[in-house]
Amino acid sequence: MQFFDSLFSYVNDLTWGWALVPFLVVFGVFFTVASGFIQFRFFKRMFGVLWGDEDGDPSKISAREALFVSVGGRVGGGNIAGVAVAITAGGPGAVFWMWAIALIGMCSGLIEATLAQVFKRTTPEGDYRGGPARAIIHGLGENYRWLAIIYAVCLIASFAIGFNAFQGNTVAGAAADSLGIPRYATGILLAAATGFIVYGGIHRIAKASDIIIPIMAFGYIAMALVIILMNITALPGVIWEIVANAVGLREAVAGGVGAAVANGLRRGLFSNEAGLGSAPNVAATAYVRHPVSQGITQSFSVFIDTMIICSCTAFVILLGDVYQPGQTDVDGVILTQQSMVSHVGSWAQYYLTAAIFLFSFSSIIYNYYLGENALAFMTETPSAVHILRIVIVAIVFIGAVAPGATSVFNFSDPMMGILAVVNLLAMMMLFPVALRLINDFRKQLASGIKRPIFDPKKFPDLDTDETAWPDAK
Repeated sequence: MQFFDSLFSYVNDLTWGWALVPFLVVFGVFFTVASGFIQFRFFKRMFGVLWGDEDGDPSKISAREALFVSVGGRVGGGNIAGVAVAITAGGPGAVFWMWAIALIGMCSGLIEATLAQVFKRTTPEGDYRGGPARAIIHGLGENYRWLAIIYAVCLIASFAIGFNAFQGNTVAGAAADSLGIPRYATGILLAAATGFIVYGGIHRIAKASDIIIPIMAFGYIAMALVIILMNITALPGVIWEIVANAVGLREAVAGGVGAAVANGLRRGLFSNEAGLGSAPNVAATAYVRHPVSQGITQSFSVFIDTMIICSCTAFVILLGDVYQPGQTDVDGVILTQQSMVSHVGSWAQYYLTAAIFLFSFSSIIYNYYLGENALAFMTETPSAVHILRIVIVAIVFIGAVAPGATSVFNFSDPMMGILAVVNLLAMMMLFPVALRLINDFRKQLASGIKRPIFDPKKFPDLDTDETAWPDAK
């Protein structure tokens, strides 16, 4: 175990320690400038997915359903505990840099989702599968299969196994601390709910997310808005503190601007996952008329995650008096929980426990699908999928009932680091393809077509699946 701990720690230092965060930032800025700031140009268009602008074949996964599945995956403990940790370690200025990385990450999310869509494949059941692994194979060629396999293995190890153990642990811990519910009881409930959803496949996952995510997100946002309105006179001062600490006009914690930048960028990237290569697997399942349409939708999910939900947590904390600058030994969940209690009363801890349950459960079913999609890339054997489902249900239960056992899954972060490196390499090599698709989308809009359609015959050099684009007929 010491050898493996040292190995994973070394890999983590190589990726997240010094290389990956700057790469994600630099590439995000490059994508933004090279695409003509596309995430801002199409910002208004993002909201159309909520009203069904991309709806089509009712037997397919809609763009809205894919959006909610990906939001459910992005939104998790990082939006509650992660924001608190960022503020504790980096001061209020960390929130500013979380916002900054989200605005840049919206473009990275758009590019990776667009590539996942254009190289997606139709399954025998009539659904769609895609993601970075298939984009590598069909976009870069068979010579890069080894890179796609590394990606798929890391996706299963980090999200489907490691992160699901942590999610189970988070839910069970919150239920035990605030409600006194034994860990094993929470573990049984969570495992049973997980099994019911994942055995229904992507359609049941999408339907469940279409119900859970609006309740989860709007409920949490509503609570935060109530707290903000209760403290509306203090809001300008809090915003000033965020900006002042971010640019060095004030220093709230040791490390000053450096701590704010480092913690804001890192926690922001962990929260919104833009450029990490996870969300494109879900983006590829959606029925849309043009790959860029789903890219715009996935860009919107980054905005929802960080600019809205993370901001809600930040304002709840900074508008209260529980947070004290300089305290570094405060648990993230506890800080958020105590801040909410200080605003509206002790019942808020039960409300937050329910929110954590929904946040974590939506992440569990999202993480499972990422694992299933990666496994389907490597083998189409039905028994392999059944084994994966059994393993995921067991992992969720083990994570809930055995807190100490979750240390075994410390490989998750370094595996996600490798995953992100592979995804960034693929995005850079395939970026010219994404630009061609963006230009095609823009030309159709400029010609008066309100809902652009992708025609594979216009791109004969791309290895696309024409059956995945019925609207081209």
